[in-house]
Amino acid sequence: MSQKLKWILIILSAYLIQPTPVAAQRRYTVIFYNVENLFDTTDDPATSDEEFTPQNNHHWTRQRFENKLKMIYKSLITAGEGQFPDLIGLAEVENRWVIEQLVSQTPLYKGSYGIIHKESPDPRGIDVALLYRKDRIKPVDYEFIQVSDSGKEAFKSRDILHFTGLLGKEKIHFFVNHWPSRSGGYIETREKRNIAAAILRSSVDSLMKKDLQTNILIMGDFNATPDEKCFISTLKALPYPGNTNSLFLINLSNLWTRYAEGTIRNAGQWEIFDQMICSRNLLTNKALRILPNEGGICNFNFLLEPDPGYLGKKPFRTYMGPVYHGGVSDHLPVKIYITENP
Repeated sequence: MSQKLKWILIILSAYLIQPTPVAAQRRYTVIFYNVENLFDTTDDPATSDEEFTPQNNHHWTRQRFENKLKMIYKSLITAGEGQFPDLIGLAEVENRWVIEQLVSQTPLYKGSYGIIHKESPDPRGIDVALLYRKDRIKPVDYEFIQVSDSGKEAFKSRDILHFTGLLGKEKIHFFVNHWPSRSGGYIETREKRNIAAAILRSSVDSLMKKDLQTNILIMGDFNATPDEKCFISTLKALPYPGNTNSLFLINLSNLWTRYAEGTIRNAGQWEIFDQMICSRNLLTNKALRILPNEGGICNFNFLLEPDPGYLGKKPFRTYMGPVYHGGVSDHLPVKIYITENP
């Protein structure tokens, strides 16, 4: 099959999927997706984004940008099983404009999405963002929490987005994260992720101090695996089933290895960097509840390709080095369902 015909089929399949009515639906679909370098095609002199321009070595064009939007849409609607997801956390988006293009230039425009976004101090100019269905979720408040340190290893990273919304009559706090990367070495960057975990935990403690039974769902690309210190000791997020202490969070990601090995692949090894973590109340609350065995890693065939030199497959990326590859991301999306009891 030619590359041109392949793209025509991908684009047609994305547009032909028609979500079914959700008027009587009592289940909310929540997705997190690191969409890897969703940049516009113009150079922002304030950030290091110049490689994603038509003139630079990536030759990032409007057509390639639009193809990426279509593949992101297809990924999200497939993860939603033909429905528009109710809430979508995004990482590695350059600005509000690229998000507006995603929700206006693909069939996502039918989902009536609100956008929560703010420019963060990341040197590359990439941010986190959140989309929510305005007909399904009522916004209450939001804030952006700065992730930085002025100590010996001073740094500024992506903000943490804290969004509070009503699902039915129940309030829930969502946190969207993209913690500091491992670029520069795992050991050399480990403390940065521990600092991000401490900042997030401080916000969680503030909520739990007011109400120990609060509903909290944390999502993101953490650039760390669930068994690392930043989760266990600092964030106090234990692998499911955790323990009965309501102060501890429950990391649902360890359940996902039954269906998929990971969300990102390095040197032939799968790792779970993209995770969903919740407060215990969301597992026991009668009005609003997560069923932990549902959801997981979205390892659809069209998001994977063979991994040369290793057995198995890997995520289908947009670029391999500076060479245009035609895929969507080096991460796989993850999802969870929240059930509202009538």
